[in-house]
Amino acid sequence: MGTEYPVELRDVRKSFGSNDVIKGISFRCKEAETTVIIGGSGAGKTTLLRMIVGLERPTSGHILIDGEDIAPLTRERDLNRVRQKLGMVYQYAALLDSLTVMENVAFPLIEHTKLTTKEIEEKVVDKLRVLGLDTSVLKKFPAELSGGMRKRVGLARALMLEPKIIVYDEPNSGLDPISSRVVDDLIDETRERFRVTSVVISHDIASIFRIAHQAILVIHGKVVAAGTPDELAYGDNEISRDFIDKSGVDGKRARSVSHD
Repeated sequence: MGTEYPVELRDVRKSFGSNDVIKGISFRCKEAETTVIIGGSGAGKTTLLRMIVGLERPTSGHILIDGEDIAPLTRERDLNRVRQKLGMVYQYAALLDSLTVMENVAFPLIEHTKLTTKEIEEKVVDKLRVLGLDTSVLKKFPAELSGGMRKRVGLARALMLEPKIIVYDEPNSGLDPISSRVVDDLIDETRERFRVTSVVISHDIASIFRIAHQAILVIHGKVVAAGTPDELAYGDNEISRDFIDKSGVDGKRARSVSHD
């Protein structure tokens, strides 16, 4: 289908009983750019992410993935078709501990394609190599890998079906500042190399200055600010200025990559 905005939310609301968690959120993510969604605990970021990937249905509103509204879809078959356009990188990489690196990364191809074992192995090796891992990791189990290597393996798995969109759930969670920067670089390199649209749920304010073309601040289920990281940090919106100021992050120091 193809669209300039592969992810678009229009007045999305989500309630659990009488609890309104998402209260009319609208935004869109431009093709081959990175949108980072920030906000405090309980802001609704996780619920938002689950709706974008089709694991949760909105109470009302529209969620367009590559131009198709997934809000009305109820059949698992239809949702799975759309989900193949999305790669998901979970918090802590969420690899299956009982499977080797090869088996973890090959999993989407085994599930969704009719490729031969040899073809699958070649694709796995190729994707890992692109992400800076060689064949020595193939037979290892997740427990034998460093945190940064696990993130790379999780990203390789998310890329196997060549999705147009990659969604990251707290990719810097539990990482020290140096590892966090490495993961940010990986997200940005992946976006450039594969021309993917990235949606990142994050609590790491420093990383928005490094990777975000668009930053969205969600508080109590509403978008209170949206724009470039500099617009949020230094613009007219007092709430976003205050939120970033309280994080103690200096945007100019945090930035290691500049966007045109």
